[in-house]
Amino acid sequence: MLGVTPGLTGQREAIVIGVDEAGRGPLAGPVVAAAVVLGSAIPSGVDDSKRLSPSRRARLDEALRDACDWAVAVVEPDEIDRVNIFMATMLAMTRAVGKLTAALGCDPQEVLIDGNLTPHGRCEQWCWPARPIIGGDGIEPCISAASIIAKEWRDRLMCEAAAAHPHYGWERNKGYGTAEHLEALRIHGPSPLHRRSFAPVAQLVLI
Repeated sequence: MLGVTPGLTGQREAIVIGVDEAGRGPLAGPVVAAAVVLGSAIPSGVDDSKRLSPSRRARLDEALRDACDWAVAVVEPDEIDRVNIFMATMLAMTRAVGKLTAALGCDPQEVLIDGNLTPHGRCEQWCWPARPIIGGDGIEPCISAASIIAKEWRDRLMCEAAAAHPHYGWERNKGYGTAEHLEALRIHGPSPLHRRSFAPVAQLVLI
């Protein structure tokens, strides 16, 4: 969950970290956040992960993890249910930045976060200057890189989970509430990886 080139970041005067998350909306699986410091050579075509084809996104993910300093944090469904999805997202971002700064041995000049809110004042462990950017995953390359790494990391986790819980089609829907997924929920009930605080799952639990 961490990729850092020893000594590389120490040569830079100002470290800027880009942060994004994947998995806020699904009914099952974790929320994942990535924190990225871009390397000197940025792969071409970096963009908001949602605008990329799966094959292009997978190639960029591998290239970015080879060329950048990065960290990933995963918040599992039980913690999402305990603290709510918004706070789980804030925690994932905080943990990803914490891992990366600890590995780099320095604090960033600024953390750029996709969206309109940051963990500042919401997570006790957050201690870095932060700036939210609406649509940042499409306009700030370091956030775009984080969006790609977070999305690909979560997709891999959901494909692995699909092997253990084959009824729900997670290798296709990645835990989102598709018709296939909802029908499987109705027939088989929720798995241990379902978010029981989310309405479609909670309603089935109560039946």
